[in-house]
Amino acid sequence: MGFSNDPYSSIDESGRLKDVLFVPIEGGYGVEIFDRIDRHQYLLWTPNIVSPEEIDNSQISSSVDAAVSITTNAITLPTVVPVHVRDETGSFVSSVEQSSSKTFCQGIYHLELFAPIELSLQVESAITVSSSLTQTYIDFGDETEVLIGACSDHEQPTETVTTTDDPQDMIATISTFASALKTQSPERSFPSNRGHPPAVKLGKELHIPTNIEHSDPDIRLEIPANYRSIYAAAPLVYYLGADAVPAETPKLVTESGFQYTLGTGGQFEKAVEKILKQVFFLDCIVRTEGAHPVDLHEHQAVEPYFDYDLTSLYDCPPAERLEAYFDIPFSVIEPHIPDWMVTAHVDPEPEHVEILPFISHRLAVVRTSRGQEISPPNEQKALINEFLRNGDDTQYQSREGVAEPYIQPELNNSLENIWIGNGIPLGANKALLEAYQNRLGRRPTEDDIDVTVVYNGIDLSSPLVDVDLNMNHERDIVDEVYGSRSDFPFGITVHQNLTVEELRSVLQTPTNFLHYIGHIDDEGIQCTDGVLDAATLDTVGMDAFFLNACRSYRQGYHLVQAGSIGGIATLGDLVDNEAVKMGKTVARLLNRGFPLYAAHEIAREVILLGGQYIVIGDGGFSIVQAESSVVNMCEIKSADDGYEVKIKTYPTGSYGMGTVFIPYIESNNEYYLIGGSLDTFNLSTEEVQQFLLLEDIPIQIEGKLRWSHDINIEDL
Repeated sequence: MGFSNDPYSSIDESGRLKDVLFVPIEGGYGVEIFDRIDRHQYLLWTPNIVSPEEIDNSQISSSVDAAVSITTNAITLPTVVPVHVRDETGSFVSSVEQSSSKTFCQGIYHLELFAPIELSLQVESAITVSSSLTQTYIDFGDETEVLIGACSDHEQPTETVTTTDDPQDMIATISTFASALKTQSPERSFPSNRGHPPAVKLGKELHIPTNIEHSDPDIRLEIPANYRSIYAAAPLVYYLGADAVPAETPKLVTESGFQYTLGTGGQFEKAVEKILKQVFFLDCIVRTEGAHPVDLHEHQAVEPYFDYDLTSLYDCPPAERLEAYFDIPFSVIEPHIPDWMVTAHVDPEPEHVEILPFISHRLAVVRTSRGQEISPPNEQKALINEFLRNGDDTQYQSREGVAEPYIQPELNNSLENIWIGNGIPLGANKALLEAYQNRLGRRPTEDDIDVTVVYNGIDLSSPLVDVDLNMNHERDIVDEVYGSRSDFPFGITVHQNLTVEELRSVLQTPTNFLHYIGHIDDEGIQCTDGVLDAATLDTVGMDAFFLNACRSYRQGYHLVQAGSIGGIATLGDLVDNEAVKMGKTVARLLNRGFPLYAAHEIAREVILLGGQYIVIGDGGFSIVQAESSVVNMCEIKSADDGYEVKIKTYPTGSYGMGTVFIPYIESNNEYYLIGGSLDTFNLSTEEVQQFLLLEDIPIQIEGKLRWSHDINIEDL
């Protein structure tokens, strides 16, 4: 394969922008790596100026999207990341975590760096890997050639399946989903090994591309030929790599004769949920006997209940391993399963078959949409009336003037509940097919993260808007928050008091994030010379948005339909000072890498009228990467002998279910599966002080949200 003579070329051989790019650090020593689809970046500092030369990806033993070669005697990582060391054969040698050091004699080594961009180093040298509280160091002694490979986390379908609304065709369609799995071993529990299922299009006849591999015939999921059963089964069919077939009596079957009856209706949904969680969780346990033998907390908790040798289970064929899993009572492992990332409440209508690949890729629990149509809750009405700024409104007009009622879904304890169907869900996110499709349409960019702040709140010459000092204060706050991270480049553009045409132009200009502050009513977004209705926009340029204005749901809905991936909007009237608090809190959470759903959940818990806000579109979308890959927050309480620290983690699009996380606490050496709350750690005053300095994360103290870098130990 030939390569450009320019070692820093951002264009591949086909003339398109590369997904992953390596460039020398401007004005410094080292290499900067960019994932230009997911907008992630990471630095590798060196003691000398280096010139990365592009090499063939095959020269790196692991699968990578791009690779370069540099010559140096050491590399410093700007953060602490786990480093896994493998020998020439790929066999695991050791791992190095925070505040530890290990030396490896002369040899050929492959190093896996679990940074915000997945990185691999390959070198023939002696190596010392060590870390402090804040950085990781890799020392080779003498100058040597180091091969560096990187992978983009972006996943998208490689094929499209067309199906009719015939349930038999839909069953054949979901059977293609497992073709995206990169392995059938327990390693499929790592998100990087779960490729995106084929896209689905509703059409007039069934068409499955010939190059889609067939599912594993040794595992068969027999399901009734109705939408409700098909939708609920899709994520399980995907994860198991099973063949789905129509049957009157639903059951899970293997070729050896094993059968597990699934029940019907609601019982079927619950059975599918239980199997998905059980198989996934036990895969996470068993995979520690394979290529990634980390000390996993959940492994220690459930291993006594295994009657099988875990190493032999790892090597079992999928069907045999599945049967063994059913010998372990679900009630035994259930307390140790992480909080599930997402539950999808799906209206079982044929058009929703097109969203199944997206929710299956996230391993969603799928339930038939059930909920009560209601007017706004009485307690919210009381709060609204107390601080009323505009009139009451109990329903919204969606596209083409069709009324959307409020719905109170029957929620479960997943970290994110999404509603797919008609109605505006209270307490859940409004998912739209267009949002997921828009995310797939992201293309590489050479630009920094762009944040656009629009402030349409003050114009003394216009009768449409008021002098609003609180809104002005919010504008000042978001100016300070966005781009405050020294490790990540932002471009901030602020617009104020726009006309209709000026706002139309801004909304159609490409940007990663739009933060709108101002006034919105049922007619649209108020400008200095009139109102702009987002329904009149054919396209928009922002990836995501936050519309911090009264009754902005309808405008947010249309922004997604016109090209946005997702955002946060409001269901009703706001109180200025509470809206300012919400704006500041959401801005800071998004700036630290929290996805929309997590930023919304955390903020609404600490803001008086937080329940008036809703996520529209793809709630798993993040505008920037987290500093340490896995976003997390903590609750700190005083204890008799120090402090209790409880850590809560949130899966993201890049680091989904199955990702492991090691809390950097001196007394801890275990990894945890992410998703919800981990253990409670008992720390001394000195340990808490060190912990608060590691990373700027949200901290709950006595019900109030603080930030770790703003806290003095005297505050606790």
